[in-house]
Amino acid sequence: MNRFPWDEAMRFGLGVLRLPPREFWGMTPRELAAAFEALNGKRAVPPGRDALDELMRRFPDG
Repeated sequence: MNRFPWDEAMRFGLGVLRLPPREFWGMTPRELAAAFEALNGKRAVPPGRDALDELMRRFPDG
């Protein structure tokens, strides 16, 4: 199970957005993610296993 990245969320919400603590802690993770995407765009999704296997087949190491 992935843990929520609280340290990064607090740095972004309190540091970058400069939200007062009351407003930051009143946000949902979805609202915080929307604010992040508004400033930085959507995060790239890592390739799935099939895509990774295909890349490894096409470009083998050594």
